[in-house]
Amino acid sequence: MAKGINKRNINFRYNIVTIFTYIIGIILIIQLFNLQIIHGSEYREQSNTRLTRESVLEAARGEILDRSGNLLVTSSQKFNLELYKTKIDNATLNNTILKIINVLDKYSVSYTDSFPISIDPFEFKISDDNLKSWKKNYNIDENATAEETFYKFKDKYKIENEDITEVRKILSIRYAIAKEGYSSTKALTIAKDIPREAVAEFSEDGDKFPGINISVQPVRQYTQGTLASHILGYASKISDTEYKEKKDEYNQNDIIGKTGIEFLFEKYLRGKKGTKQIDMAVDGTITAEVVDKEAIAGSDIVLTIDSKLQKIAEEALKNNIEKIKSGGFGKVYDAKGGSCVVMNVKNGEILAMASYPDYNPQSFADGISAEEWKSYSENVSYPLLNKTIQSAYEPGSIFKMVTAMAGLESGNITLSERINDVGVYKKYGTDWKCWYYTDYHRGHGYLNVVGAIEKSCNFFFYETADRMGIDTLAKYAKFFGLGVKTGIELPGEVSGTLASKEYTKSIDRSWNPGDTINAAIGQGYNKFTPLQMTKYISIIANGGNNINVSIIKNIQNADGTTVSKDEINKFVNEKLGISSEENAEDITLNSEYLNAVKEGMKSVTSGESGTAYVRFKNFNIEVGGKTGSAEAGQDSNGNDIVNAWFAAFAPYDDPEIAVVVMVENGGHGNYTAEAVRDIMAEYFGMNTQNVSESMQAISYVESIR
Repeated sequence: MAKGINKRNINFRYNIVTIFTYIIGIILIIQLFNLQIIHGSEYREQSNTRLTRESVLEAARGEILDRSGNLLVTSSQKFNLELYKTKIDNATLNNTILKIINVLDKYSVSYTDSFPISIDPFEFKISDDNLKSWKKNYNIDENATAEETFYKFKDKYKIENEDITEVRKILSIRYAIAKEGYSSTKALTIAKDIPREAVAEFSEDGDKFPGINISVQPVRQYTQGTLASHILGYASKISDTEYKEKKDEYNQNDIIGKTGIEFLFEKYLRGKKGTKQIDMAVDGTITAEVVDKEAIAGSDIVLTIDSKLQKIAEEALKNNIEKIKSGGFGKVYDAKGGSCVVMNVKNGEILAMASYPDYNPQSFADGISAEEWKSYSENVSYPLLNKTIQSAYEPGSIFKMVTAMAGLESGNITLSERINDVGVYKKYGTDWKCWYYTDYHRGHGYLNVVGAIEKSCNFFFYETADRMGIDTLAKYAKFFGLGVKTGIELPGEVSGTLASKEYTKSIDRSWNPGDTINAAIGQGYNKFTPLQMTKYISIIANGGNNINVSIIKNIQNADGTTVSKDEINKFVNEKLGISSEENAEDITLNSEYLNAVKEGMKSVTSGESGTAYVRFKNFNIEVGGKTGSAEAGQDSNGNDIVNAWFAAFAPYDDPEIAVVVMVENGGHGNYTAEAVRDIMAEYFGMNTQNVSESMQAISYVESIR
């Protein structure tokens, strides 16, 4: 009996499930019939009147600031007017175009217009050579006049307006549509950089302008004009070549860093784009917008430079070059350009770094004209070159402190030894002359190392280098960072060349003893960048401690976090291909020897026979310095080219900064000392106006001697 009941229960449940499944099936069939048959045309109509388009949300590019947070580079927004294809009839499209252009005219905004026929009078704006083929492309009779052709296009696009001015406006856009194409997902850009008032009008009356869209284009702004241009570099629209290499990361209209900080730190500056979905009716009206992914702004780069000191350094360098060119120091030299570096001697931070002539990065960001590009690219003074790191020069006499330290440390000279400069160093079949002999036909006489630095005696350093040999000299030069990249966070740094047997071997030449004599006074194969020379002076000033040169203070992310120094260093080293193999041998310098060299440098500026005494005799702070006048061949007219250097540190007792100025064909290092003085006056808070007046007075006294 129980078994029979269970069987009936099972059958009952089976029948219930079957009936329920049957009912669900009937409901689905009815619903499908309702969707496809009864309301099918209605839903198809709704589907046909709704479009979805994905739009990119541009990320704000990171800013670049100086060490105090002063803005150097930022981004602003440009608004561009775009037109998408919508399902509107021809008459509505023409009427919409006319309304759009009338608004643009109201705000004096230019719009795309390549239609090659002008009115009043009618004439072709196309050369005769191209006119025939153009007419053929548009099936226009080759004998048709400009007026006849104009009206053929009017008929082609069914423009009903009778006012030819209105017709011409409409044709400009219809012609662009035909030529460039557009669709529901690909827009035609009608106008760029429209004012906010026009944006507001288009936005408020959006239903009057079916298919339009206001796109936001970030624009790079260099707020300080040409200031620090060689440091900052510039960013501009990605090139076709760059796009082919990076199309997985960039769009064709993106901007990308090209040089300087903008290039090297592109990864951090560019940010990450977002996306949003835009729902539109077929008539172009936006019905909804949904952000899928928020854009993330790029990181801010904080530099070590002081923008105020940077400005003074640039002005001092420029003024110094112009004064040399005009004969302001008594003799005219065709100074081509120059560079300047100001460094914190304790930590290697760059406080200012200038290269002259400079350039305007905004020109490149906005799209440089052919004329302006020519003015840069054909300038023999190379304004686009960062001469502080991308050019290497013979250092001349500012190298002599290396020779002095190498001689002392190796025991080849002593602090008390006096070498007799007789004017001409006769050895290896050559007469090596001291500059003093060339000018005055006699030698300096007996000098110790301090006096040799003060008077910049070539003879003393010839003998010192000849005693120790080139290997010892090169060893200490490399310790001071010469002939080796500093690793500064900028692209394009060159190593220069260090006079050594290794170098001559690399160029398939043998080392000769005379090469050592030349190297001793910073000539021959020696060629270093102004930045390397500043690092070297800083190491002397700080007591022989090696330093890491840097122009990056920190990197601040959009979320408020800071990128670690280790990450920055690793990134820069990989980006620039810097290897730890380039590090020099670690040497501990004798402080007594360093003090003697520094004393010699102080005598250069404070001793009456010092080569820069006239520039610093009234200066309120004690300065250690060294002049350098390096022969660099001859120009096209056979005149000697002499590059002028001045390297210094201050204050003497507790050094804070090192300053190096180099002027191409500046004649004498004594001249460039004036620029160094003006820069130091700014750094130490002196009255730069009074300093300039003092310099003018000194120049006048010299001119009447």
